[in-house]
Amino acid sequence: MSAPDAKSSLPDRDLLFRLLRQLDRSSEASQRTLAAALDVSLGRLNTLLRQATEAGFVKVGDRSGPDKRQRFAYALTSRGAAEMLRLTDDFLARKFAEYDALHAELTGTRSGLAPLNQRTRLVQNNLAPIPELYVSHESAQKLKVEAADLVSWDLTPRQICDLELLMNGGFNPLKGFLGEEDYNSVVDTMRLADGTLWPMPITLDVSQDFADSIEPGQDIALRDQEGVILATMTITDRWTPNKAQEAEKVFGADDSAHPAVNYLHNTAGPVYLGGPVTGIQQPVHYDFRARRDTPNELRAFFRKMGWRKVVAFQTRNPLHRAHQELTFRAAKEAQANLLIHPIVGMTKPGDVDHFTRVRCYEAVLDKYPASTTNMSLLNLAMRMAGPREAVWHGLIRKNHGCTHFIVGRDHAGPGKNSAGEDFYGPYDAQDLFREHQDEIGIEMVDFKHMVYVQERAQYEPMDEIEDKDNVTILNISGTELRRRLQEGLEIPEWFSFPEVVKELRRTRPPRAKQGFTVFFTGFSGSGKSTIANALMVKLMEMGGRPVTLLDGDIVRKNLSSELGFSKEHRDLNIRRIGYVASEITKNGGIAICAPIAPYATTRRAVREDVESFGAFVEIHVATSIEECERRDRKGLYKLAREGKIKEFTGISDPYDVPENPELRVETENVDVDNCAHQVVLKLEQMGLIAG
Repeated sequence: MSAPDAKSSLPDRDLLFRLLRQLDRSSEASQRTLAAALDVSLGRLNTLLRQATEAGFVKVGDRSGPDKRQRFAYALTSRGAAEMLRLTDDFLARKFAEYDALHAELTGTRSGLAPLNQRTRLVQNNLAPIPELYVSHESAQKLKVEAADLVSWDLTPRQICDLELLMNGGFNPLKGFLGEEDYNSVVDTMRLADGTLWPMPITLDVSQDFADSIEPGQDIALRDQEGVILATMTITDRWTPNKAQEAEKVFGADDSAHPAVNYLHNTAGPVYLGGPVTGIQQPVHYDFRARRDTPNELRAFFRKMGWRKVVAFQTRNPLHRAHQELTFRAAKEAQANLLIHPIVGMTKPGDVDHFTRVRCYEAVLDKYPASTTNMSLLNLAMRMAGPREAVWHGLIRKNHGCTHFIVGRDHAGPGKNSAGEDFYGPYDAQDLFREHQDEIGIEMVDFKHMVYVQERAQYEPMDEIEDKDNVTILNISGTELRRRLQEGLEIPEWFSFPEVVKELRRTRPPRAKQGFTVFFTGFSGSGKSTIANALMVKLMEMGGRPVTLLDGDIVRKNLSSELGFSKEHRDLNIRRIGYVASEITKNGGIAICAPIAPYATTRRAVREDVESFGAFVEIHVATSIEECERRDRKGLYKLAREGKIKEFTGISDPYDVPENPELRVETENVDVDNCAHQVVLKLEQMGLIAG
C-alpha cells in the first residue's frame, strides 16, 4: 500500500501522535503498557499498530525474552520519526490556538502565544526551549540500524553545516531541506509557501546520478564525510532548479565573482531534493567543543544566568579594539548582556581560518566582564548574501535566544562584482533588516564605524565626532592590516591587542616566510614546463624554503595515471594538483604547477584552495596556438588535426584565457631564462621572496 493510501486509513491524528511519541520514549513497553498509556483497549491498540505499520511509521520485530505473551517489539521507522515531529507541531499549534481562544474569552485580549502561520514556537520569548528534529536516544540507536540499509548520500561540508542547524533548531521553523514549493517561494518572496519569513533557500543538492537512483517517497540516510549516519530524510520533492534565477533573486546578480554564485554553478549538484529530516546524532566536532552550544543549550545558559536581554555580535574576523568598543556600546545601548557569536563554518574564501580566529577571541575574552559576556561558536555556512543574509542571521540568533543583533555596514558582503563595484550598498542590509525587524522578533543595533581619536586616546563613532577638524583620527583598514602582517610591519597597540597580533603573526608570518604556489597555465607546447623548471632552479638557488615542481606530465604519471582526457578527468587532475599544492603551501613550501588547466572555473577552485594558506600566483604563458603547433615536438597537434586525439585543448576543446593573471609571459622570441626572471621579479614585487 502506498503512503498516501495508508494515511487515509490512519486513526485520528491525536491518537497517532500519542502512539508514535510513546514508542519513541519506550519502544520496549508491552502491548498492555502501551494500551494503558494511550487509554485504549488492546483490540484498538492492535488496530492502531497495524495501520501505523502499513503506513511505514512503525516496524514490527520479534521480541526476545521469557514472556511468551510479549511476542512483538515495535520501533519507530525514520518515516515514523519524521511524522511524529510533524504531528508534534500540529498538536502544539492547535493547543496554543485553543489556549489563545480561552484567554481571549476570559480576559478580552489575545495571549500572544499562538504560533505565527501555524509554525510552532513553544513560547514566543528567548528563554523557553525550541523544537529540535532529534528523536530520543533509544529510537536513534534503532534508526541507525535501520538506516544502515538505506541508500546513502555523503554530505558536503556546507550540507553538514545546514543539517546541524536544521536538527538542533537553529533553522527553526524548517523541518528539513526545502521542497520545491517552499524553495520557489523563498527565492521569489523571502517567505515559505505558508507565508513565514525565511530568506535563504536551504536545499540538498545532489548529483544527477544519485537523483536518478531514488524516487519521491523514498527514505535515504544522510552521512558525514567519514560515513557516520547523522540523519534520515524522506524525499518528498526532486527537481532541477533554475540556478541563474536563484542567483539573481537571492544574491542580486548571476555573477560568478560572487563566491556563492560561483559555488552554485560550479560546485553544487544539478538536482535538489526536499523533505523532512529525522535527526539521529549531531555532527562530531573535535575542536573547541566547550564553546559549541545548540540553541537550547544557549537558552538554558541565559535562563541560568538570568539574562533577559542578549545582544549578539557576529564576526568572521578577529576581534580588534574597535570591535571591543563597538560591542561595549551596543550592549550598553540595548541594556543587554553580550553574546560574541562568531561563524566557524564556511565563510568567504581567503578569510582567516577559524582555528586562528577562535584563539584570538579567547585571548581577549578577559577584556570583557565575565558576568555579562559569553562566547559561543556557530557552525554556519555563510552565503555572503548581504541584505538577505542579515535577515537570515537575525532569525538564527532569535532561535539561539538573543533579543538584539548587531548588523554591520555591508553586512555579509562578498566584496566587488565583475565590474569592480560592491555587490550591495553599505546600508542595504540594515534597511532590509529594519523593514522586517518586528517579524523577525529581534531588535537591530546599528553597527557604528569606530575610529581612534588620538588626542582623547579613545575610540568614538565617526559620525558622532563634532570636532573632526581639530583632532587626529586614526584608523587601519582590513587591507592595510593584511599588508602590515604580510610585510612584518608594526601594528600599533591602539588598533589591536598584543595577544591578537601575536596569534595572527603565528598563522600569517611575513610573506617572505610563507608558502606559496606558482601556477603556470597555457597551451600544450607553450613552454610552461621549461619555464617552471628554470624557476625551480632559481628558487632552489636562493634557498630558505623547499621547492616542489608539479609538472603536468609528472603528475599524470604518478598521481593521475588512471585518468583519461575527458573534461571531467582533466578537471579532477587539476583539482588533485591544487590539493597537493595547497598542502605544500600550508606547510611553508613553494609549489610550482605547470598543467594546461584550460578551464577558468577549475583554476578558480584551485586558487581558493591555495589561498586558504598562502599566495596563489597565476602565470599565463601566452604563446599563440600557431606557435605551439609549430613547436609540436611530440606531434600531438598533428594527431589532433587528424581527429586521432579527441578533446585536444585549442583544437577540439576550448581554452579559457585567464582574465586577470598575476603575470602574463610572452615566450615567442624570448629566451627561457628571461621568462623565468620575469616570474622571479613578480614574486619579489609581491613580497614572496626577499629583495
